[in-house]
Amino acid sequence: NVFYLAVAKKAPKGKEAAKPAPKEAPPEEVPAEPPKEAPPEDQSPTAEEPTGVFLKKPDSVSVENGKDTVIVAKVNGKELPGTPTIKWFKGKWLELGSKSGARFTFKESHDSASNVYTVELHIAKVVLGDRGSYRLEVKAKDFCDSCAFNVDVEGALVGVGEGSKGLEVVEEEKKKKKDDDDLGIPPEVWELLKGAKKSEYERIAFQYGITDLRGMLKRLKKAKVEVKKSAAFTKKLDPAYQVDRGNKIKLVVEISDPDLPLKWYKNGQEIKPSTKYVFENVGKKRILTIHKCTLADDAAYEVAVKDEKCFTELFVREPPVLIIKPLEDQQVFVGDRVEMSVEVSEDGAQVMWMKDGVEMTREDSFKARYRFKKDGKRHILIYSDVTLEDGGRYQVMTNGGQCEAELIVEEKQLEVLQDIADLTVKASEQAVFKCEVSDEKVTGKWYKNGIEVRPSKRITISHVGRFHKLVIDDVRPEDEGDYTFVPDGYALSLSAKLNFLEIKVEYVPKQEPPKIHLDCSGKTSENSIVVVAGNKLRLDVSITGEPRPVATWLKEDEVFTATEGRVRIENHADTSSFVIESADRADEGRYTIKVTNPLGEDVASIFVRVVDVPDPPEAVRVTSVGEDWAILVWEPPKYDGGHPVTGYLLERKKKGSQRWMKLNFEVFTETTYESTKMIEGILYEMRVFAVNAIGVSQPSMNTKPFMPIAPTSEPLHLVVDDVTDTTTTLKWRPPDRIGAGGIDGYLVEYCLEGSEDWVPANTEPIERCGFTVKNLPTGAKLLFRVVAVNIAGRSEPASLFQPVTIREIVQQPKIRLPRHLRQTYIRKVGEHLNLVIPFQGKPRPQVVWTKGGAPVDPARVLVRTSDFDTVFFVRQAVRSDSGEYELTVQIENMKDTATIRIQVVEKAGPAENVMVKEVWGTNALVEWQPPRDNGNSEITGYFVQKADKKTMEWFTVYEHTRQTSCTVPDLIVGNEYYFRVYSENFCGLSDSPGVSKNTARILKTGITFKPLEYKEHDFRTPPKFLTPLPDRVVVAGYAAALNCAVRGHPKPKVVWMKNHMEIREDPKFLMTNYQGVLTLNIRRPSPFDAGTYSCRAVNELGEALAECKLEVRVPQM
Repeated sequence: NVFYLAVAKKAPKGKEAAKPAPKEAPPEEVPAEPPKEAPPEDQSPTAEEPTGVFLKKPDSVSVENGKDTVIVAKVNGKELPGTPTIKWFKGKWLELGSKSGARFTFKESHDSASNVYTVELHIAKVVLGDRGSYRLEVKAKDFCDSCAFNVDVEGALVGVGEGSKGLEVVEEEKKKKKDDDDLGIPPEVWELLKGAKKSEYERIAFQYGITDLRGMLKRLKKAKVEVKKSAAFTKKLDPAYQVDRGNKIKLVVEISDPDLPLKWYKNGQEIKPSTKYVFENVGKKRILTIHKCTLADDAAYEVAVKDEKCFTELFVREPPVLIIKPLEDQQVFVGDRVEMSVEVSEDGAQVMWMKDGVEMTREDSFKARYRFKKDGKRHILIYSDVTLEDGGRYQVMTNGGQCEAELIVEEKQLEVLQDIADLTVKASEQAVFKCEVSDEKVTGKWYKNGIEVRPSKRITISHVGRFHKLVIDDVRPEDEGDYTFVPDGYALSLSAKLNFLEIKVEYVPKQEPPKIHLDCSGKTSENSIVVVAGNKLRLDVSITGEPRPVATWLKEDEVFTATEGRVRIENHADTSSFVIESADRADEGRYTIKVTNPLGEDVASIFVRVVDVPDPPEAVRVTSVGEDWAILVWEPPKYDGGHPVTGYLLERKKKGSQRWMKLNFEVFTETTYESTKMIEGILYEMRVFAVNAIGVSQPSMNTKPFMPIAPTSEPLHLVVDDVTDTTTTLKWRPPDRIGAGGIDGYLVEYCLEGSEDWVPANTEPIERCGFTVKNLPTGAKLLFRVVAVNIAGRSEPASLFQPVTIREIVQQPKIRLPRHLRQTYIRKVGEHLNLVIPFQGKPRPQVVWTKGGAPVDPARVLVRTSDFDTVFFVRQAVRSDSGEYELTVQIENMKDTATIRIQVVEKAGPAENVMVKEVWGTNALVEWQPPRDNGNSEITGYFVQKADKKTMEWFTVYEHTRQTSCTVPDLIVGNEYYFRVYSENFCGLSDSPGVSKNTARILKTGITFKPLEYKEHDFRTPPKFLTPLPDRVVVAGYAAALNCAVRGHPKPKVVWMKNHMEIREDPKFLMTNYQGVLTLNIRRPSPFDAGTYSCRAVNELGEALAECKLEVRVPQM
């Protein structure tokens, strides 16, 4: 005889379980029961009408243990914005995929004609762990929808025996969660789950192939997990600490026994006490203080007490880098060397250079001919040979600020400061040609009659600073000619003539009257000589006569006799010389030489004119400024240096800077100049040089510091807000552009239509963007305008295009009821009622609040009314404040009304007459009546709980049920239960429940259970990497971590290798294994640490290997 013992499927909540079959029945009357299959699509108990994207939703199925099942769904592609992505989930969050096992297979097909997607989920050899809820999710771009279904599993235990009289089918009671029911999960996995965080449950379940997540979570919820407390530490280190560089940090732990020995470690190396590391003992606290933290202190720290350890990570943060000395504007010539420097607050800080908004890098420096240099806190950008393309605006940016400056590159222009002069020399004398140019680096060549002059014993060519000299000793007649100096690289030449004075010896009688022979080189008129101030003047006058005449020099009418000093007389046999060293303005005048001997006298006069650079310009001042410009005016110099002033040169600089920038290279002839391209809000200073034919004057006095500031733009959106018989209220918005000068306020002006006489409405600027102009004539038509005022003056006015008639505007009353008050306004007892209702109407309307036709009670309700709204306020609402309130707004015979419904609610009372009406199997039917007091609000549901009479611990059975009865399933056989019911409304659950007056006793029934004989599963598996090692590229100096996950039982031994060499006790590497997740931490990697890293996992069943490549890049500074 064959006996069957059927395991009943779990009944759905709220329904009866299947009734037990008769104990005995004739064998021939019981046909073999075929395997249960999923019901037809149109007969599914959970089938729903197709709505939305699902043409056919997946059906809930009941499958016999060990059988196969198929779940089918159809998706309407016409409702989707694109090709869908379809996923199957178990529960709400466990995605089914290729890693779910070979038993789960998926099929998807598409009918292009009807645009319908058909998807199938195949589950082979269903087990008890497959039962539970499932979900199908469809996604397409921004669209997402899902539907749920259930899978129930039925099991059958079949035994064969002899001597039986018939077939006995006995239903097993519903499955109970016993302490020894481990759901087929190994004990070591349960221990792992008990000690893991909730966020790790999904990963562990996926790793060990657990599919019954609901059962696992229920088992974990019932299990009392006691967190293992540390025996040595009562307070451990935090996971991580952070400190700014240069500051100190304290690491604090608390130990259970103050006598226990304790050691601190940094990167695995024990820390010894020193001035940097200070150990403190305060009671049971042990403190490690690290002074003046540096980047070397950024490490892993641990503290060990006997065999217990706790770990932490210390991160040292760089402070923000501030700019101490910013960049300065520079103006240079092509080919000059340029250094732009900035000083920051930290040594070795990282800064970023930018030119015209584009970053400058070391990679581009070879093409652009620049280089970077660091000197402590100074960062320097160097151009060895600057070009026109290098000009622009440069920026330096740090993590704590930025600065900018402008580099102006101009073509070189050579100025001749002193031209060479014609010379007349005698035989055997020395001829010196001398000139001065503006650039001391300029070289040049000397030519005589177009032929280059070469140095020799008699000819010397020299170049000292800005001066170029050609010296010819022992002048000979052949040296006479035109001499030219040509600077290298410039289309410029300086020419002068050398005249040879031939001395003729004539025989004359011994007695001869005196005679003066004058040769005025450089003369501009007869007997007139011009000399540049600062140069040497030598008047050599040849004298003849017998006997030898006596020479006397006079300046104007005074006799000059000095033979030493700056101005002196030198007498020789045939000449008398008047020498002036470094001529100045006082030396200008008429000089007379008188020679006498017994035969007579001779007189000659020479007018010496001293020319110089002009005096500096006077009264230099800035008369007006704008957003990026300023007008500079000045007076011509009092003394023009003897030559007319040909123009002016101008310079400017930022206040506090020492670097002046030229504003013009060609002389400017006017005495008014507009300087542009300035930065608004920056203080500047300017100065002027006068220029004449001799040279450039000394600079003028600096102008007073000035700041380019512009008035604001005109105010925006000027409108009339209100008009009465004597007032007009205007409103506007701030100007679109305010600038660095800010805004001090606004001025309002008005005038009659057709007039240009604007009358100020306010004498002091107002700050707010609105103003009421008062005392206006009734009926007048006025124009209004508003100007913004700041330190730079008045802005352009914002005007009204149409005149405003000064007359009261009558406006009908209108209540603007807020949207949330157009339906019943619900508040809880004790809360305040604060209703703000705006209205309109002119003149000011009369506002009345009523309730039920009577005015509201002023003792309960506070009403405040303004020109444009009314406020209804109750400090603490009570239920009697509920009702309909009417608001009336009236102006003479015109009015408007609005009705506001207020409902004040509180928590409902408990459910009434809670009774256990019926008990069957492990189910109980509980009924109750609604509460007497619903709290002035609709009852939205009930909250049902059960409690075992022995423990009286309450557990929730139903939430938000709207019926006044429920069936409580899954009661434990042999226990007696009480039930209680809370009422729920808008305010929440009632304060007290209604408790059942009787109990439900679950009686034991005769049940025979025969355990299934099965072979114990072998959980041993060889090592397998679930997550491989990915290739990594890291930056040198920043910590890196290599991660992978391995699975295997028994727990595999893990070995890390670099370039196939095992990594042993190296403090640079930290290896961790947390529940199969393997991590190799590399502290501050360098290019030497690059290579191939591999991880080998080995146990008794085999081994697995994972490899990756690590590349370490050095950041470019």
